[in-house]
Amino acid sequence: MEKVIVYQIFTRLFGNRNLSRKENGTIAENGCGKMVDFTPQVLKDIQKMGISHVWYTGIIRHATQTDYTEYGIPRQHPAIVKGRAGSPYAITDYYDVDPDLAVDVKQRMKEFEQLVQRTHEAGLKVIIDFVPNHVARQYHSVCKPKKVKDLGETDDSMMGFDPQNNFYYCPGQRFDPYFDLYQGEQEPYLEMPAKATGNDHFDNAPGKNDWYETVKLNYGVDYYAGRIGHFDPIPDTWLKMTDILLFWAKKGIDGFRCDMAEMVPAEFWQYATTIVKKKYKHIVFVGEVYNPHEYRHYLASGFDWLYDKVGMYDTMRSVICGQAPACAISHAWQQTDDIRDHMLYFLENHDEQRIASDFFAADAQKGVPAMMASLLMQQNPFMLYAGEEYGERGMDREGFSGNDGRTTIFDYWSVDTLCRAASGQLTEQEKALHDIHVKTMHIARQEKTVAEGVFFDLMYVNSHLQRQYAFLRRAEGELLLVVVNFDGSDVTINVNVPSHAFDFLTMKEKKVIATDLLTKEKLAMSMKRDGAVRMEVGAYSGRVWKIKL
Repeated sequence: MEKVIVYQIFTRLFGNRNLSRKENGTIAENGCGKMVDFTPQVLKDIQKMGISHVWYTGIIRHATQTDYTEYGIPRQHPAIVKGRAGSPYAITDYYDVDPDLAVDVKQRMKEFEQLVQRTHEAGLKVIIDFVPNHVARQYHSVCKPKKVKDLGETDDSMMGFDPQNNFYYCPGQRFDPYFDLYQGEQEPYLEMPAKATGNDHFDNAPGKNDWYETVKLNYGVDYYAGRIGHFDPIPDTWLKMTDILLFWAKKGIDGFRCDMAEMVPAEFWQYATTIVKKKYKHIVFVGEVYNPHEYRHYLASGFDWLYDKVGMYDTMRSVICGQAPACAISHAWQQTDDIRDHMLYFLENHDEQRIASDFFAADAQKGVPAMMASLLMQQNPFMLYAGEEYGERGMDREGFSGNDGRTTIFDYWSVDTLCRAASGQLTEQEKALHDIHVKTMHIARQEKTVAEGVFFDLMYVNSHLQRQYAFLRRAEGELLLVVVNFDGSDVTINVNVPSHAFDFLTMKEKKVIATDLLTKEKLAMSMKRDGAVRMEVGAYSGRVWKIKL
């Protein structure tokens, strides 16, 4: 077994070294990262950090305000594109690669295939997005295989719902959102009849908080009649979307991160994952599912890992911000203990605010204990968002995104810490933050106790610890005692080890010399039933004591 650590990279931003950073800037003004920026050396450096999988976010062609008509790519009306660069979750062609990412637009698919090959040669696995619930309003595939019919091509648009339609319609009604449909163009954006909007908005007039730039895909669920499923015969959308998964699987990728997976019926996933995994056994499916009541349902439908957002992420955020005691972490893991190996822990991603932003903790160091606990607690995967390891703040006013503590997914931009890391201009604090991330990831990847070991939570006998979290991991003849400190002060604490831990982990009482894997410091410990281990733990930091049993 190996510990999976996913590195999420927003492909368009990662390699961009243009420092213009003009608000609402064009690609010519602000530049854009390319697939070729992932050189063998860059990928090797990522792998050396302790990463196992790279999730390249925003590979498939999506709506943009940049004009690529000279390459035969249809232009999108700006009224229905969010930001100059556009959202990577408003797909315009499922069979194409985003031209922004290519040095030679005509060779964009070849450049992607070369990226996959280079990534594999660096010892990394490749995950890409699959966006199954919705498409851009002007979806039109120009790269689809010859025999493939386009989405909506054979729809009966006089029917609000038909199980064999690809979209939902508002018959006789024109698309009439809250905003101006001209947006500086000669002609307004026209859609007649209006299609339902991606976030399950089924009338013709989405508001500004709706996903108005997208159209909901129809998997045979009749929302107009109260979500009744019509899955026999198999809906046309199932067939088309499964073919798209197979198309990308054939490119040699290792997994799909499935956007808003729970908005698509589990029956489809059962169907599609079975077909894909039969042909490509190694492929993993990562589901963005937010409803804990649906977790087991989606795992049974073929998902390998699910976002642990409303449980572990929300809890860690509350503990970091001092809104919950550290023992809340115990409650969070207990909710999913039966499926723990399938829960993907993270502290940042493209949807969430940066830890160092003013909207979250305002200091990246405050996230360190949560990162250590998330990585070392269980055998399950962990995800790191590019820039998180340097304390990226996400406090830029990029354009459509605005100053919201997130790194934009809508605008052409360059990421401050990634640019400075590439040119060797990090501060001492940023270097130290990177160092603790790398050390912890190496422990997670190299120590058998983390990848394969048993977990024992110590919090139930340590109620005096409000801002510290402590647990044990055991594999074969080795034990890890991990204690993290969410407090802004250094502390000297006693960590109680109950008799039950000795029974559960089959340990004998003995005196040991423990080594902190982070600092190489040694500490003499007396491991006794219902005894206590006394130690110092630094502010916003942790101890990873390794003990030979």
